[in-house]
Amino acid sequence: MTGTAPSRPRLRADARRNSEQIRSAAIGAFQGRGLAVPLEEVAKAAGVSKATIFNRFGGRVGLIEAVIEEVVATELFAVIDHTRTIDDVGERITYYLTALRDLQYRQPAVNDVLLQAYPHSRQLMEICRVGSEFNDELVAAARDSGALRPEFTASDLQALVHDNALALKHGTRPPRDDYDRRTTYLLDGIRGHRPAPGGR
Repeated sequence: MTGTAPSRPRLRADARRNSEQIRSAAIGAFQGRGLAVPLEEVAKAAGVSKATIFNRFGGRVGLIEAVIEEVVATELFAVIDHTRTIDDVGERITYYLTALRDLQYRQPAVNDVLLQAYPHSRQLMEICRVGSEFNDELVAAARDSGALRPEFTASDLQALVHDNALALKHGTRPPRDDYDRRTTYLLDGIRGHRPAPGGR
């Protein structure tokens, strides 16, 4: 009996180390290539077997939930929080769409979240819910102020973000300069025409 006791802490330490190695490998893989990276590649990068990922996290959805905050939520929620601090509603729209499209370009996993690619992940769907509610809030304020075209709706904003996610995930990735230029075209197309101060 006394001979087996010391092995238990060592096993627990090995399990913790394996879990952290898997999380670290998953964060790197998901940030670089999206949430659909083969688990075999994550396991190889972590120095473990694919079976170990299932033993520790229960599979892909469990692994996504273990790292989604670092991979997507922290940056996305930071964009939302900063947008709320901008007083001018027109500047708010410009910042939000520019920053969101930047995230979509840099972080493929953001597009997987926006496309709700893993609907069984409660955390992923919660991120979508928060983002959708903010879209509603932002568009309502912008329409009231005249910063957006009056016919532009929150559903239109959702569709534009969704279409961009599809294009980046499944289409040919454009050069960054072209992508940023199209962001300007998008903003120009949805902006309203607020009257000048003192005008009608």
